[in-house]
Amino acid sequence: MNGLLLINLGTPEAPSTPAVRRYLREFLSDPRVLDIHPLGRAALLYLIILPLRPRRSAAAYRQIWSDRGSPLLYHSQDLVERVRERMGPGWVVDLAMRYGEPSITSVLERWRQKDLDRVVVFPLYPQYSSASTGTAVEEVFRVAGRLWVTPNLSLVEPFYADPAFLDAFAAQGAPFIENEREDERPDHVLFSFHGLPERHMIKADHSGAHCLRSERCCDAIGPANRDCYRAQCFVTARGLAARLGLADDRWSVSFQSRLGRTPWIRPYTDVVIPELARRGVRRLLVYCPAFVADCLETLEEIGIRGRQLFLDAGGASLTLVPSLNSSPAWADAVVTLVRRQAERYGGG
Repeated sequence: MNGLLLINLGTPEAPSTPAVRRYLREFLSDPRVLDIHPLGRAALLYLIILPLRPRRSAAAYRQIWSDRGSPLLYHSQDLVERVRERMGPGWVVDLAMRYGEPSITSVLERWRQKDLDRVVVFPLYPQYSSASTGTAVEEVFRVAGRLWVTPNLSLVEPFYADPAFLDAFAAQGAPFIENEREDERPDHVLFSFHGLPERHMIKADHSGAHCLRSERCCDAIGPANRDCYRAQCFVTARGLAARLGLADDRWSVSFQSRLGRTPWIRPYTDVVIPELARRGVRRLLVYCPAFVADCLETLEEIGIRGRQLFLDAGGASLTLVPSLNSSPAWADAVVTLVRRQAERYGGG
């Protein structure tokens, strides 16, 4: 019997200020997320972020919350069900969140009684960053290391260029691009990825002299930038654009969700969206290919605030491509990636 642990970021338990405050406290206390001196991190968190941000974030969560709760949670749960069906009786499949519930600790503690031969850990982040994949992997090994009998762990690597992932995501947006009515097809496609501080790219630069040193540093993946989040995002975008048959002048890349005053990777989505409208783009289609499940950053930040930015700048319509969520093609892709990893170690 094998175990498959799907890991996503996490979500508050409720769209309330106290619940969001608890979630943000755990999330932003992580030194891989706020990678600054501990005293500075504590000051920023407790003096600036936690007194102000939870109320605003709770209001944003209320705009996307449903009868089933948090979209990130229920889409991830639905994915687990579909993957479980496909993996068959030889696998135990569960979901854990890096922050909040269900926690990595609770799942691995429950699995202690199942006598699993192997645990495949699948961080549900297409592109690698220390603040997502890195912290999830670190937490799994920390929790597993506390157990008297540590499980046999293997990891699914970042899948930003995997054909099954790209095919599944391309299929989510194809109906909008291939609309029978020409006057409803998008003029432009924007691939908006979650942003990160520029220093995260520099820390991941294996040469110390490549990342963010030129405007074309992300044109290809090489030894220096093989673990660069920004470069991997561009690989994903190029793969999707090719599958969607987009000409070079009909798509672009941007980065959203920046926090604080330090430089984050550019260009910024909240700057690009109104610029596109002012340049004459009337109908904008937006992909968010750093997220495999719809969440606050897709539904509220792009689908609500981003749309209003576009309309206010003179655009006619902004359409958000649904994330992969629990689509059959994505469930199939997850199974393909997991079985490939298991086969490397003699399982399957």
